[in-house]
Amino acid sequence: MISNVNVKTASATLLLLLVYVFLTATWPAMAERSEAPKNDDVHGMLEKSLSVAEIDKEMVRITQEKQQLLESMTETDAELARQSLKLEQKREQAGKVLRTYYMGEHDRLFASLLSSDSWTSFFTILDYIDLIITHDKQTLDKYIGEYRGLQERQAAQEAKQLELLAMENRLKLQRQRVTELERELADQLAGRTDSERLLLLMKELNKFWEEKGLAEVRTYFKALSSAMGKLPEWVQDNKDLLHIKGFQYTITVPEDKLNQFLREQNDVFNDFAFRFEEGLITASGKRDNIEIAISGHYSVQDEPKNGILFHVDDLLFNGFTLPDTTRAALEKEFDLGFYPGLMISFLKAKEVEIKDGELIIRLTLSL
Repeated sequence: MISNVNVKTASATLLLLLVYVFLTATWPAMAERSEAPKNDDVHGMLEKSLSVAEIDKEMVRITQEKQQLLESMTETDAELARQSLKLEQKREQAGKVLRTYYMGEHDRLFASLLSSDSWTSFFTILDYIDLIITHDKQTLDKYIGEYRGLQERQAAQEAKQLELLAMENRLKLQRQRVTELERELADQLAGRTDSERLLLLMKELNKFWEEKGLAEVRTYFKALSSAMGKLPEWVQDNKDLLHIKGFQYTITVPEDKLNQFLREQNDVFNDFAFRFEEGLITASGKRDNIEIAISGHYSVQDEPKNGILFHVDDLLFNGFTLPDTTRAALEKEFDLGFYPGLMISFLKAKEVEIKDGELIIRLTLSL
């Protein structure tokens, strides 16, 4: 998961550590107007600066999604206008057909059929009537089909309007969060003689996270997503994990076996271990001066397909807590779910429980 140490990584890490050590060593001398700052104060400010950068990225993502949605809605509006115009023509044709039947304008054809003086004439008129009725039915069916299609597209457009409103609210919320964090940072930095050095440290931390830390986290998530896709087959191959009692199926995965499975899938898990505690899954590892810690939980979902999904509750990089926007982005990008239907088609997840040392998945028949 984590790449081998290279000169560039070592240099960046060393620089970050040196700056931090320098600040720690020089704090007493710089404290001319206040008491020497505590390490947890600096840690909190660095964490806030990391959150600001990450929430800024979320704002960029939302803005891009909003722009794409607006472009799509504009195209759809134009298409709906064209379809409405075409449908108006179809409506006139359909109305004409209905008026024809309502006013009895086809009665003369049926009268001609009854008064025909030969079989040849009878079948000729009958074929003509059948042709007219078939054409009228096609006209009505086409109108009804296009009318319903237009209604569906209009409903989809209304749903997009709601989605756009939700995006705008999300964007507003993130802007408020960034503004508040920036205000708090400014207040904390105000009057400090080491503010410039702290700003440098924030810059170096964000750079190190962006260039190294994020790549390491994504590598872990990518490897885990790939491994989870193979988990159903692995459970099938390890019959002792599946317990059957009547129509009740239970999968019990001990944490040591899961860690063994993951290490068989990818070497990155040699330095990364999962632990099952009461209601909580934790995972952590350290390599190349980058330490990652994850904690989360599972929940059962039925749509779009049944399975258990992993939710990241906390994500730490070298001891710094990353904001919820980073966790949500990773969850969206990487599927860490387990889908029993891939193991046995007629089973679905009903309940998931985490006990000390065990992940327990209770299944039921999919009717």
